[in-house]
Amino acid sequence: MNGKSILVVEDNMDTYELVKFVLEKKGHQTFLAMNGRDGVNAALKQRPDLIIMDLSMPLMDGWNATQKIKQDPLTRQITIIALTAHALPEDRRRAFEAGVSEYITKPMDLEEFMETIEVWLNKA
Repeated sequence: MNGKSILVVEDNMDTYELVKFVLEKKGHQTFLAMNGRDGVNAALKQRPDLIIMDLSMPLMDGWNATQKIKQDPLTRQITIIALTAHALPEDRRRAFEAGVSEYITKPMDLEEFMETIEVWLNKA
């Protein structure tokens, strides 16, 4: 499988380093945006194959960033996967309404995380 480009929108560097490690081990290229506003801009500039989106971030949260990405014709086709500590049904519902395709809660099971990512990358 050829490596894919993955934008990780995450304000916690420990989480990003873990996600980066497991994705790059599988041959994928990752790049980071540390808040929702930068995530929207990076999605437009980079046009990644997939976006992993935290929901609680400064400047613009992941729900709003997802909505903006999905409203733009240039980026609406990019799959967005929420990776978040928010585990409440209401948070999950809001994320799907905003446009995420999948919802993964932290702390994540790394094997399950990678299986989920690979499924969506194969659809991209």
